[in-house]
Formats: sequence, structure tokens, C-alpha cells
Amino acid sequence: MPLSMRYLFVISVSSVIIFIVFSVFNFGGDQSFQRLNISDPLMLTQVCTSFINGKTRFLWKNKLMIHEKSSCKEYLTQSHYITAPLSKEEDDFPLAYIMVIHHHFDTFARLFRAIYMPQNIYCIHVDEKATTEFKDAVEQLLSCFPNAFLASKMEPVVYGGISRLQADLNCIKDLSALEVSWKYVINTCGQDFPLKTNKEIVQYLKGFKGKNITPGVLPPAHAIGRTKYVHQEHLGKELSYVIRTTALKPPPPHNLTIYFGSAYVALSREFANFVLHDPRAVALLQWSKDTFSPDEHFWVTLNRIPGTPGSLP
Repeated sequence: MPLSMRYLFVISVSSVIIFIVFSVFNFGGDQSFQRLNISDPLMLTQVCTSFINGKTRFLWKNKLMIHEKSSCKEYLTQSHYITAPLSKEEDDFPLAYIMVIHHHFDTFARLFRAIYMPQNIYCIHVDEKATTEFKDAVEQLLSCFPNAFLASKMEPVVYGGISRLQADLNCIKDLSALEVSWKYVINTCGQDFPLKTNKEIVQYLKGFKGKNITPGVLPPAHAIGRTKYVHQEHLGKELSYVIRTTALKPPPPHNLTIYFGSAYVALSREFANFVLHDPRAVALLQWSKDTFSPDEHFWVTLNRIPGTPGSLP
């Protein structure tokens, strides 16, 4: 072959190769190739399988929307939700969860997936101040689970205010009205994450034999002002907070001794009913409405009353 013909052949072949490569990476419209969205479990599984089998997979743009358009069954499968109790011990000891959330839907979804078990029950309280988009996303997720629901009453939650405690109580009221025989209720916030499996949590709680887990101590010096002075919640468009006034509060009702402890607790069902109906609990809640961070003294104070269901002095 003459040299000129060889040059012409090489140039032609190179042009075709360049055109193919350019088309693959720049072909426009709805059929354009996209990079893998590694947050999509199904896509990730398909691509990994292809690589293992020695194949290369291209993903069409509309395939990346499968999560948003998938049915509940597909979503549960893709996200690897547990759909049956893993042991008889867990099935015989259902738990109730309260989740108080206000933003970061992805974080909530991960927490919910981590603690979800089909025999448990879940009450989700969404801050009334949360965006419509966030509320809709949570509601859409929960629609796939018969044992998870939104609280019947939402509070505009203010950190350190009575509204945070009221959010938990709203869910406790909803959970107590259910026929599900849950043994303990555990409250969480949106940024929690479990360090134990459901079975480990069940075994740990069973060791308390119906006692509540509400650790606390007598008021330390820095916390005395929280219940000594009147506090008021302030709801703002940009910022919400609790204001401390100079007004003094009256003594606690029923001559109760106030203790301070964790706002996050594990409560027996009998104690939950006590909290909702006992006159001392109702009076303490009313008295606590103008205190600072009442969830840090409400549970532990009631738990220290002699004879309280599940009390653990």
C-alpha cells in the first residue's frame, strides 16, 4: 500500500474512534449516559454485579429516578429493610420508639432504617416549623410502614422549652392508645444512631425487669435556676429560644423533690400510662411549662416517687 494511502487509512480510523468516544460522553437528550449515583442501592448492586461478571454497565438517565418512582415493596427490597422478626425473643418483646425530628431527611431515613423492626411501633413527631418538603418526605416514607405513623399533634419545638417535652408526650399518648403490647418506649432525636442491635437492646431492657431507665441526681448548682425562675419560649421566624425572667416560681406541686437527669429515657408501658393520668404527673407537667429544659427533670422526678410503676430510685 502506498504511504499516502496508509496515512489516509490511519486518519480515517482515528476520526471514527474519536467520533464514537465523543458521542458516548456527549450524546444529549433524555438518552444521555450518566455517572452512577452511588446513593441508589439498586443501581449500585447492578453495577457491582456487572463488574464481577466482567461487563461494563452504562446507566440511562431515567434509571436514576427508580428510587423516587418505586413502589413501597421495591423500596423496602432495595433498602434491605428487615420485614420479619429475627427471633422469637424479639417478637415477644416489641418496643415503641419516639422520634422527634425537624430537618435532614437523609439522616432521619438512616436512623429509621437502623432501628426498624416489623414487630416494633414508631411514632414520628415532625417539628411544626419544619419545611413542607421535609414533612412531605417523611410522610411519604412512613406510608410504606403499617407500624410507623406521624404524631397526631405536632408542636413548634423550641430547644430547652416545654414544647420539646410535649412532643414526646404527644407520641406517648398516641402509643398508649394502641393495642400493640409494646414493653418499653424509647425516645430519640433526629441525630441519634444505635450502637446495639434490636436483639441486644431487648436483652438489655429485659434485664431491668420492668424498671424505667431514667438516670438522674439532685439538682447541681448550675441547674437550680432552671426551675427556680420563670422561663418563656420565644418563637421567631429565624430563631426560637427560651428566655429566663427574674420572676420566681412557686414550689413544685405535691411537695415533690426535683431531680435532674437525661432527657432520653426508656420507659415501661405502665409508667407511660402513669405519666399521662396520675394527678402528680399532670400537676408536675403544668408546673414545668415555664421551666428551662423540663424534659431533663420531668421523667426522673416522677421515677423517684415511691410506688411509681417501674420506679428505680
